[in-house]
Amino acid sequence: MQLTINGDIHEIEAPLTVLALIERFELDPRKVAIERNLEIVPRSTYGETQLGHGDRLEIVHFVGGG
Repeated sequence: MQLTINGDIHEIEAPLTVLALIERFELDPRKVAIERNLEIVPRSTYGETQLGHGDRLEIVHFVGGG
Protein backbone atom coordinates (compact mmCIF):
# COMPACT_ATOMS: atom_id res chain seq x y z
CA MET A 1 0.00 0.00 0.00
CA GLN A 2 1.12 3.55 -0.61
CA LEU A 3 1.24 6.06 2.27
CA THR A 4 2.37 9.67 2.27
CA ILE A 5 4.30 10.29 5.49
CA ASN A 6 5.44 13.83 6.24
CA GLY A 7 5.22 14.62 2.52
CA ASP A 8 7.20 11.57 1.32
CA ILE A 9 5.60 8.61 -0.45
CA HIS A 10 6.30 5.18 1.07
CA GLU A 11 5.37 1.70 -0.17
CA ILE A 12 4.54 -0.39 2.89
CA GLU A 13 3.03 -3.87 3.27
CA ALA A 14 -0.59 -3.97 4.40
CA PRO A 15 -2.34 -4.53 6.75
CA LEU A 16 -0.80 -2.05 9.14
CA THR A 17 -1.94 -0.15 12.21
CA VAL A 18 -0.70 3.24 13.33
CA LEU A 19 1.14 1.55 16.22
CA ALA A 20 2.88 -0.91 13.87
CA LEU A 21 3.98 1.98 11.66
CA ILE A 22 5.40 3.87 14.65
CA GLU A 23 7.30 0.75 15.71
CA ARG A 24 8.58 0.23 12.15
CA PHE A 25 10.18 3.69 12.32
CA GLU A 26 11.54 2.84 15.82
CA LEU A 27 9.69 5.73 17.48
CA ASP A 28 8.36 5.79 21.02
CA PRO A 29 4.54 5.93 20.78
CA ARG A 30 4.46 8.05 23.95
CA LYS A 31 6.52 10.75 22.21
CA VAL A 32 4.72 11.17 18.89
CA ALA A 33 1.54 12.79 17.63
CA ILE A 34 -0.08 11.41 14.48
CA GLU A 35 -2.37 13.16 12.04
CA ARG A 36 -4.12 10.90 9.51
CA ASN A 37 -5.96 12.50 6.62
CA LEU A 38 -6.12 15.84 8.48
CA GLU A 39 -7.48 14.31 11.72
CA ILE A 40 -5.51 13.70 14.92
CA VAL A 41 -5.36 10.02 15.86
CA PRO A 42 -5.93 9.60 19.62
CA ARG A 43 -2.97 7.82 21.23
CA SER A 44 -5.37 5.35 22.86
CA THR A 45 -6.41 4.09 19.38
CA TYR A 46 -2.96 3.66 17.77
CA GLY A 47 -3.14 -0.15 18.06
CA GLU A 48 -6.56 -0.43 16.46
CA THR A 49 -6.42 2.30 13.78
CA GLN A 50 -5.87 0.56 10.46
CA LEU A 51 -4.06 2.43 7.71
CA GLY A 52 -5.25 2.26 4.13
CA HIS A 53 -3.84 2.84 0.68
CA GLY A 54 -3.49 6.55 -0.01
CA ASP A 55 -3.58 7.70 3.62
CA ARG A 56 -1.69 10.92 4.30
CA LEU A 57 0.11 11.00 7.65
CA GLU A 58 2.00 13.65 9.53
CA ILE A 59 4.15 12.33 12.37
CA VAL A 60 5.51 14.77 14.94
CA HIS A 61 8.22 13.42 17.25
CA PHE A 62 8.68 15.31 20.50
CA VAL A 63 12.30 15.90 21.53
CA GLY A 64 13.31 17.24 24.92
CA GLY A 65 16.19 19.50 25.67
CA GLY A 66 17.00 22.90 26.89
